[in-house]
Amino acid sequence: MVTVTGRHQDEQVALAADAAAFGTAHLDFFDTLLNQLLNVTGVDEKKFNGLIQTITGLHPQDHVEAMLASQMAAIHLATMDQARRVMHCTGAEAREIAERALNRLSRTFTAQVEALKKYRSTADQRITVTHVSVGNGGQAIVGNVATGGSSSKMEDTTP
Repeated sequence: MVTVTGRHQDEQVALAADAAAFGTAHLDFFDTLLNQLLNVTGVDEKKFNGLIQTITGLHPQDHVEAMLASQMAAIHLATMDQARRVMHCTGAEAREIAERALNRLSRTFTAQVEALKKYRSTADQRITVTHVSVGNGGQAIVGNVATGGSSSKMEDTTP
């Protein structure tokens, strides 16, 4: 198991804090994700730490966000590597192939950003009514209203 920060002397506390930074309390999930990130970067400690900082900077709140943030970090790393390749291509055909790959990676990252934004926004949708005006003779319901039944019967609650 890999420790991301080691902020605490107690190894289990440090591990739990690291996992929480990835939006999870499940240590097996966290370990799997870290091993996947290690596979992406190989033995390059700077790249690995960069991926970790990117992911924790996105503040994932659950497993889906942690996985998406990990993919975003990996795609960003690949995009930057591909941009370097484009800059160093000498032949026209090799440059065109590298530019197409860079374009695909860039579009993938943009789609991932939109997916994360959409995922986060759908979880937080709420409607708050701050003012209700009921005219003379009008009626209003205050409280939770549930719909969905096909029955048109209403329970009489008048005293």
